[in-house]
Amino acid sequence: MEARIPSRQLFIDGEWVEPIKKKRLPIITPSTDTLIGDIPAATAEDVELAVDAARRAFSRNKGADWAKAPGSLRAKYLRAIAAKITERKSELAKLEAIDCGKPLDEAAWDMDDVAACFEYFAGLAEALDAQKKASLSLPMDTFKCHILKEPLGVVGLITPWNYPLLMATWKVAPALAAGCTAILKPSELSSMTCLELADVCIEVGLPPGVLNILTGLGHEAGAPLASHPHVDKIAFTGSTATGSKIMTAAAQLVKPVTLELGGKSPILVFEDVDLDKPHTQHVESQTNHKVHYGLSNTQMRSNIQIAERWLKPRTSCKTKLLKAQASAEWTAFGCFWTNGQICSATSRLLVHESIAAEFLDKLVKWTKNIKISDPLEEGCRLGPVVSKGQYEKVLKFIATARSEGATILSGGGRPQHLERGFFIEPTIVTDVTTSMQIWKEEVFGPVLCVKTFSSEDEAIELANDTQYGLAGAVISNDLERCERVSKALQAGIVWINCAQPTFCQAPWGGIKRSGFGRELGPWGFDNYLSVKQVTQYVSDEQWGWYQPPSKL
Repeated sequence: MEARIPSRQLFIDGEWVEPIKKKRLPIITPSTDTLIGDIPAATAEDVELAVDAARRAFSRNKGADWAKAPGSLRAKYLRAIAAKITERKSELAKLEAIDCGKPLDEAAWDMDDVAACFEYFAGLAEALDAQKKASLSLPMDTFKCHILKEPLGVVGLITPWNYPLLMATWKVAPALAAGCTAILKPSELSSMTCLELADVCIEVGLPPGVLNILTGLGHEAGAPLASHPHVDKIAFTGSTATGSKIMTAAAQLVKPVTLELGGKSPILVFEDVDLDKPHTQHVESQTNHKVHYGLSNTQMRSNIQIAERWLKPRTSCKTKLLKAQASAEWTAFGCFWTNGQICSATSRLLVHESIAAEFLDKLVKWTKNIKISDPLEEGCRLGPVVSKGQYEKVLKFIATARSEGATILSGGGRPQHLERGFFIEPTIVTDVTTSMQIWKEEVFGPVLCVKTFSSEDEAIELANDTQYGLAGAVISNDLERCERVSKALQAGIVWINCAQPTFCQAPWGGIKRSGFGRELGPWGFDNYLSVKQVTQYVSDEQWGWYQPPSKL
């Protein structure tokens, strides 16, 4: 399956612009480790141009063209972008798979999510119109108060390589819906679809400067953007180390930041799980094979849909009973989805000691059945990691685990049938102690480490034994236990009897060193709005605090 590799420039002020220093970076496809094209490399000089364009767009016609325009106007553009993404879904999915290595099926579902996210925030933009001058009840009838929600201004959006266009959309859509103007800086390791978003913006006639897209290296383009005095906010998804640097730069200007950083999320499997039967949960059913999650078709494209296809359900859905996949399969999916390169990966398995041997036997069988191949090959469920550097990093983690005394139960190297590319087998590591690197540090690859527990309290203690706090999952047939554990887990997201479902209506973000702030839902929208109190004195009486001056 072939795909045309576009040759693009930077996108500044509504036009394709060559980098001032005329630098470009190679595109290396991870499935074959070969050069397939290049992207423009922005530097500080290009950042200046983009920030100037964004500021002009924000204030053009005293803000009437964008920042202060009705939300319904901005919604029109967001819906037009969503429609174009859907129209170009096949092309964009191929570029995504080629660029970052994720399976084509997954990349195609990402495009559904991208379109749905633009649609969702278009709805919030329209709803914002109804919230203008929202009155606030006060205890004194001599005053009237109303609240204004206003766009923050020019925002810098710095995004990762594992979900190139989707993670960009999580930031671009709410920022534009709120009335901000933006500069998007995607990862240099996978920028192609973000540059195609620029082409979509041209097609739909997005006003110049509202969205600017700069590709390039972090220290040459991302750092100048984060520290720029005329950028009013930074939203970043990526490593904790880089997030710390962005916080430091923003702190010099007391600039707000939203950070979605690393993770080392646990999945807890309790002894009451029936290893021979799937879990069940009650949901409404649209048909015998599809599940309705209470959302309109234009609003909802969730990773639940992706999970259902990835997991290939073996039982049909009848009446009001959905039979979910076995615990072992959810465990595999939670860690090996997106080639293991996901911040919320449930990469620490905690399993009750009484079922550990049988559970791991089933898990290994599931893992060995995952199809590892070129991401464009039909049925691929695990592609390569994104780059040579990431490939070497993941293999070093595995080697260190082995040297520290852990056991590589399954996987641990390159698949024998793939001689080229950055492929790593899904790997399960046992005999892990809490002092090992593999337990403490984020791998960002298809590697799962395993520990056993003997009690609920021990499971919770082990689950919270991490510097991160993005997500966690609990697998149990005891829903009261699930509720207790959900409350006890130190994480921003908890899944019960599943792993990785993501909805654009629900908040996404973590605690501890996984960052702060929330993306998605109304919480993600509010990230790009400031709240202004307007209070009016409505009495004809003098305030009366000071003695009035004597009359002459």
